[in-house]
Amino acid sequence: MIQLIRGFKDILPGEIEVWQYIEQVATALFADYGFSEIRVPIMERTELFARSIGENTDIVEKEMYTFADRKGDLITLRPEATAAIVRSYIQHKMQTSDPVRKFYTIGPMFRRERPQKGRYRQFYQIDAEGFGIASPLIDAQMITMLVDLLARLEVADTQAHINSLGCPACRPGYTAALVAFLDDRTDVLCEDCRRRKTSNPLRVIDCKVPGCREAVADAPAFLDHLCADCADHFQAVRDGLDSTGTAYVIDRRLVRGLDYYTRTTYEIQTGRLGAQSAVAGGGRYDGLVKALGGPDMPATGFAVGFDRLAEIVGVSADALQRRPAVFIAALGATAQKRAFEWTTALARRGIIAEMDMADRSLKSQMKRADRLGARWVVMVGDDDLAAGEAPVRDMTTKEQIPMPLAELVEQMVGRAGAGK
Repeated sequence: MIQLIRGFKDILPGEIEVWQYIEQVATALFADYGFSEIRVPIMERTELFARSIGENTDIVEKEMYTFADRKGDLITLRPEATAAIVRSYIQHKMQTSDPVRKFYTIGPMFRRERPQKGRYRQFYQIDAEGFGIASPLIDAQMITMLVDLLARLEVADTQAHINSLGCPACRPGYTAALVAFLDDRTDVLCEDCRRRKTSNPLRVIDCKVPGCREAVADAPAFLDHLCADCADHFQAVRDGLDSTGTAYVIDRRLVRGLDYYTRTTYEIQTGRLGAQSAVAGGGRYDGLVKALGGPDMPATGFAVGFDRLAEIVGVSADALQRRPAVFIAALGATAQKRAFEWTTALARRGIIAEMDMADRSLKSQMKRADRLGARWVVMVGDDDLAAGEAPVRDMTTKEQIPMPLAELVEQMVGRAGAGK
């Protein structure tokens, strides 16, 4: 038997209902905030991610699914969506008609990480991006929108964490202070962090190895090294959040794992996921559009871990599952033919109707109707067809009434519609 590739999963009935519900809620929320859907390919040129995410990140160095196509070009299954959306924004010259664009996308990403609860090698993200807005109010809006999304999904025990990573003007001063701090702790850092200390020191702060986390607990904070413009920007973000009543905490240790982030960065954390506390995160990346060959355009965005979110959403799949309103228990070939016509007619009227197509006994069909959770069961055989009337049982009250077959579809539409 051929089985799943390790780190991949099937999303089965009984679970998919929650995923569909999350998508519906997210789509409606994004529309309320003026975001439009965009869909980008799951494969891009490897150079796109190497240039945007950063050559020295774990994603590029260890986790990307990269291969050569038949012409020898390096292709990568997307590990995240931002770079692909930026590429689309540039390629289609979207800034020429209106530089201010707000997009969202929902779909699969791919990283070859160690599989664990809520983390798969094919994982799903809800992603939102905004282009052409330099104002810190867009940062506040994105954070507020994330908080609103989790509130609409009834996710409990969440908290927004915010920080600033400065800009190219103030980052060198912070980097120098951080490297000096790390130089005194090289011996206790993991092998990766000893290498990153020179190539990408900010990534050391983001290391998940317990020894490294302990070693950098009292590392210099970026907030103490912000230039005046970045400090003003961060205060304006806070003012925007305060004005909408969006609660947050300042997290001086918070950094993001991708190189393109500047200024505002944030995560939504929850106590319901154990050690993997972040369910969503994002920030501003003002230099990325230009770095990938586009105009000098401010931008910001976030991603939500769909797999993790589905574990903590405040609604069950059972509560969301649509069950048949009508089950037609047909006995005999002629009755089955009529049952097929009726179930089709009901489906076309928006009523879920099922029938048995295997010519089983009435007892077996009644058991299946009960198992499916059908509200009404129509029991019809050759004698009922000849009489033009069949019994209909209400599976909730156990009441059984005669139903004229000529009125069956309209009667069932009326009853099922009233029960919705």
